[in-house]
Amino acid sequence: MPRVLITDRVDPVCIDMLQTQGLDADLQTGKSAQELKELAPSANGWIIRSGTQITAELIQAADQLQVIGRAGVGVDNIDLEAATRRGILVINAPDGNTISTAEHTCAMLMALTRNIPQANASMVQGKWDRKSFTGAELYEKTLGIVGVGKIGQAVAQRMQAFGMRTIGYDPVLSKEVADRLGIELVSLDELTAGSDYITVHTPLNKATRHMFDAARIAQCKPGVGFINCARGGIIDEAALIDALESGQVGGAALDVYSAEPPPPELERLLTHPHVVATPHIAASTSEAQRKVAAQVTEQVIGALQGKAVSTPVNAMAIKLAAQPALQPYLQLADQLGQLAGQLTDGRLHRVAVHCHGERLQRYAEVVTIAALRGVLAQWIDEPVNLVNAQFMARELGLEVEERKGTDAGSYTNLIEVEVQAGGEIHQVAGAVFRGDEPRLVRMDDYPVEVQPVGDLLIYHNEDRPGMVAAVASILAQADINIGNLALGRREEGARALAIIHVDEPIPSPVLAQIAALEGFEKVRLAHIEG
Repeated sequence: MPRVLITDRVDPVCIDMLQTQGLDADLQTGKSAQELKELAPSANGWIIRSGTQITAELIQAADQLQVIGRAGVGVDNIDLEAATRRGILVINAPDGNTISTAEHTCAMLMALTRNIPQANASMVQGKWDRKSFTGAELYEKTLGIVGVGKIGQAVAQRMQAFGMRTIGYDPVLSKEVADRLGIELVSLDELTAGSDYITVHTPLNKATRHMFDAARIAQCKPGVGFINCARGGIIDEAALIDALESGQVGGAALDVYSAEPPPPELERLLTHPHVVATPHIAASTSEAQRKVAAQVTEQVIGALQGKAVSTPVNAMAIKLAAQPALQPYLQLADQLGQLAGQLTDGRLHRVAVHCHGERLQRYAEVVTIAALRGVLAQWIDEPVNLVNAQFMARELGLEVEERKGTDAGSYTNLIEVEVQAGGEIHQVAGAVFRGDEPRLVRMDDYPVEVQPVGDLLIYHNEDRPGMVAAVASILAQADINIGNLALGRREEGARALAIIHVDEPIPSPVLAQIAALEGFEKVRLAHIEG
């Protein structure tokens, strides 16, 4: 009888479903890493939530393991590389908590607007203070939604019923899809300046960390309200408390924090009279827990019975794991996609991937998907992988084009990723050096050579002496170290392209200093995951 190990508390429907299918449901919660290592060898399936860390060591010990199921969206507590290398299928339940999180976001917005927690606390103290808790109407107010994925769309639908105007910032959602949802797509600057309330629904990564810092918060409407039920750290908490105290921000409703439980230094924020705070409970409803448990259990049962599953995280990666020679090209395609997606502030509506060379022509489909994953991953608030990238692109209305060619120029194999956003078209190209070293070799029409990973400062400048020195001086004053530098130009005296690899992200004020230098344009910071 196949045995399914369950090491986090899940809804009882999980055990009922496993037993109905004749599987051994072994509930083992609260175990140490050593105890899990002793339990792992006899497990055929493993179901977890966020409390269990499935490390490479545990995967190595689980020599009969076929499938890992995460009852929820994120799989960052699973060593995906180790699972893939062992041929272990990883699945999740991406849809189960959408409604609960959206409803909590709406509840937080309404509580913030009508001062409900503060009024309730006053009543509990025996007071009858009507004047202190005058609120506002949501009707005809503008709600800015940053990240218009499934949760953002569900929030929009609900708040439109309150008569709110909904605007959204999402670089990969097509205008056609947004129009069907009744959401007006705008730039991030337009959303920042035009919203009465801003709710964020993006993943947390280096590109979105502190997306709303002091500089961007200062661009908001005075008295703006913030809601964050997505990821702590998207809003700079130190900047938020300063803006609350100055009145630039009228209030904030927070369910997530940069550290959880929140450390003592966040006390000023959590106890501020214009803050509504909850302890990361947006997805904590009985319905959501039952949905994710049922969805992941159904998938685990199907995998153990040899059936197809609908929510795999690494299925295609498993098929390709046996081909080590292809891995550097998939990594390169992914990194090129990440970079191309960050070269424009406009809304993406087309991604084209060109595969040049004999090897890449054979694997053009998966290379295209890897590049697409890189483009999408920054803005999709759920795992994006080789299995679901194409589906997500279709759902967002993104046009995807795959091309093949034999002419790789001076390279054996060459990958080109082209993105079109509004009237802009940007292209990046890369090759693999010495068998396993991905390199960016061209950006638009500029030849360059740099590893496409980490924090990259990118700008165009007049081709004259002292330009690199001016940037280096600003970075030195900010105590930011330069790791590498690539320069490209079409001809002597023409405009040049510079890509500087820095050891840490460049703060917005420092980036603004560089952008203000004479002869500089198109200054931006890109972050590429390795």
